[in-house]
Amino acid sequence: MKPFQLLVVLVAFSIFSCKNESQLEYKLPEINKIEPVSIIPDSIKVEGDLGVFSVEKSIQTETEGVQLITFKFSAKTPSELQPATIHFNFPSVDVNGYWNPKISIDKVNYFNNGVTSKASRNAPVLAFYNGALKNRMTMALSDALNQSEFNSWLKEEDVNFHPRIYLFREKMPKTTFYEVTLRIDTRALPYYESIDDVASWWADMPEYKPMQVPEAAKEPMYSTWYSYHQSITAEEIVAECKIAKTLGCGAVIIDDGWQTNDGNRGYAYTGDWNPDRIPDMKGFVDAVHNEGMKFLLWYSLPFMGENAENYSKFKGKYLRYWDGQGTYVLDPRYPEVREYIVSTYIKAMQEWNLDGFKLDFIGRFTATDDTVLTKADGRDYASVNDATDVLMTEVTNKLTALKPDILIEFRQPYIGPVMRKYGNMFRGVDAPNNAIANRIETTNLRILSQNTAVHSDMFIWRPEENVEVAALQILNILYSVPQLSVRLAEIPDDHLNMIRFWFNYWNMNKHIIMDGQFIPSNPTTNYPWLTSITADKQITTLYEDVVVSIENGIKQLDLINAKASTTVVFNMKTACKIKLTIIDCEGHIILEEKTTLNEGINSIEVPKSGMISIAVE
Repeated sequence: MKPFQLLVVLVAFSIFSCKNESQLEYKLPEINKIEPVSIIPDSIKVEGDLGVFSVEKSIQTETEGVQLITFKFSAKTPSELQPATIHFNFPSVDVNGYWNPKISIDKVNYFNNGVTSKASRNAPVLAFYNGALKNRMTMALSDALNQSEFNSWLKEEDVNFHPRIYLFREKMPKTTFYEVTLRIDTRALPYYESIDDVASWWADMPEYKPMQVPEAAKEPMYSTWYSYHQSITAEEIVAECKIAKTLGCGAVIIDDGWQTNDGNRGYAYTGDWNPDRIPDMKGFVDAVHNEGMKFLLWYSLPFMGENAENYSKFKGKYLRYWDGQGTYVLDPRYPEVREYIVSTYIKAMQEWNLDGFKLDFIGRFTATDDTVLTKADGRDYASVNDATDVLMTEVTNKLTALKPDILIEFRQPYIGPVMRKYGNMFRGVDAPNNAIANRIETTNLRILSQNTAVHSDMFIWRPEENVEVAALQILNILYSVPQLSVRLAEIPDDHLNMIRFWFNYWNMNKHIIMDGQFIPSNPTTNYPWLTSITADKQITTLYEDVVVSIENGIKQLDLINAKASTTVVFNMKTACKIKLTIIDCEGHIILEEKTTLNEGINSIEVPKSGMISIAVE
């Protein structure tokens, strides 16, 4: 049999393999319906030393299966909220896994899991699902600005899950009132739909209204970080952009290094934001624009290096010193600090004609146990969180007023509902040459981020890598916006052909990949397949040897083979006549013919990192 020859196999299923025609057919019994998780809202309580605060609880039904439990903390005089815990329990019935915004490759111990969140860190949501990937329990908090901690474990004495939501472990300014709502969803939806509903719940809140997402945020980009790190020159990057544009990239992100001649990877010389390494920044931007690409520039939001000229200007207005990195963290509660940061971005955009910003390390804007949380000594905000929100809202509003299609990127873990109003691009956290981690990160982001443009971490591979293996860096992040970071002038021609093919494929299908219905598979097994689908076309990528079920009504189907084997297996609901095309990772057509796919199981040989394209006649 020739390589990649079409193989179509029809299999009749019974309780055992069919041996002869007289064997009896086995009919599966009907499976009893699993009832929704039972929770008595009155059992959800707050515990802790509340001091002078009293707590009032109210319960509202949002829709059948969704409860809103609101807690109002009140005091007669301004006082400090002491650590408190919202707690309840529910039976461990038909629970097979969990999801939260920071799940990674290791999810074995799902019976004891947790996530800490605040404006610049993750998001306050935790979901449990069953073997059919249906929601059993999704819980979320309305306050995504201040820190909260979710933790849940299985208690062996009663075989119940015991969620705990910890509040006020991070100090907050004195107050007389605080309100937070716990949303609990026990509907039998696909787990990713229940999480998406949480994202919609947040997005409908005026204080979390997401930033507009221009189409340019959904174009492949070239990043200088892994390919050049701090050793960038305008000439080399423009030359890379000439190649990147032909591959399908729409923008370049100039990362750390442009602002200093120091190459020691710290931030001791950061904070003045003069283009020391790139003297003619305006000429650099113009040259990139002449190649037809947009230009984004990296900034670390909170840092003022100890060797920066502006260090003394803000002395006494720092939150802390970052030992080992040589930098101080600015305190956004001072109006002059906020004015400096905002004006820095406006000046750079106007003078250099920038198209966007990569804003890093916003998570460093945080109070410590020693931070005095008062309005005093020139501070116009007591809360660091509130001041950061005011700063970032002003940055976004002023930049978009000047350039409505401005691009602003943040990376994990800065990815929650508050961050969606500051930025329109969320990138996976650093995962150099780790395709699986990149897939998990970007899928987690897609599940929670709705229309905010989810970007992969910049991917890189070695030039001597086999082209099919190199392609896995792209195929594992296919359902996010690719960020390429290899030295294009130094990789082999087959690598360039591969990038060109898959980037062209991505650009041609991004309305499906990014805007269609996104269907992730099982988080516990690291999402072994991913799908995006519209009314007419389905794109499914296989990362493990699994059988994909193809529903009726799809006119075109692309099955992408991002796994180690060359056999792709799928189940057809009905037989149909098709046009079949098999393509390798460089875009070469291996087989093209008209044939019939049988109802049931079909198996086709496909090159590694290649694709089957099926058009139904």
